[in-house]
Amino acid sequence: MTQKIAARVALVTGASRGLGAAMAEQLALRGWQVVAVARTVGGLEELDDRVKRAGLPGAGGLTLAPMDVTNDDAMRHLCRSIHDRWGGLGLWVHAAIHAAPLAPAGHLDQKDWDKSVAINIRACGLLIPMVEPLLTAQRGTAVFLDDPQAGKPFFGAYGATKAAQIALAQSWQAETAKHGPRVVIATPAGMATATRARFFPGEDRAKLADVQGEAVRILDSL
Repeated sequence: MTQKIAARVALVTGASRGLGAAMAEQLALRGWQVVAVARTVGGLEELDDRVKRAGLPGAGGLTLAPMDVTNDDAMRHLCRSIHDRWGGLGLWVHAAIHAAPLAPAGHLDQKDWDKSVAINIRACGLLIPMVEPLLTAQRGTAVFLDDPQAGKPFFGAYGATKAAQIALAQSWQAETAKHGPRVVIATPAGMATATRARFFPGEDRAKLADVQGEAVRILDSL
């Protein structure tokens, strides 16, 4: 990771599992103070345990924030707390996602569709205005994680809402290119995660990328 990122405080939304958890873990091991947000308390506690077990000199700390990114008031309060405590953010990694089960477009489950829109699009659209001032204060960077499945058979809910999220991030990226904050859209390799196992059952997982390795690769590229 280069000197482009100044402050050593990071917000990771969707930090309890998968690449989000790996990014939070790697950041903490590199000395960052990480605010880890997720709905799954157990996943956050496991993340905290892994960082503590590593026991690396100079490791940063974790602030566990068990909350739902769709809870506007909770996220607004969290961002205010970050401002009051640290003055801003050096990094925001947005990994929160709802991966709806595969289904034909003509048979989408309404609850899964609504949840996909709420988490993948609406929450992102509300978080950007909350987080932007925190990143601007520290000349920070926002990282979004693309997964281009739009238009593929049975990926209707996930593919469409993930594509909309990335389109929003691309607009933000274009708008802030000159004056910041810096917006990065990374495309991880296929990884051996629980989400991918649901999407591609029977796939040879030995050929997939290691989650921690992808976290390291993306962070090193910033």
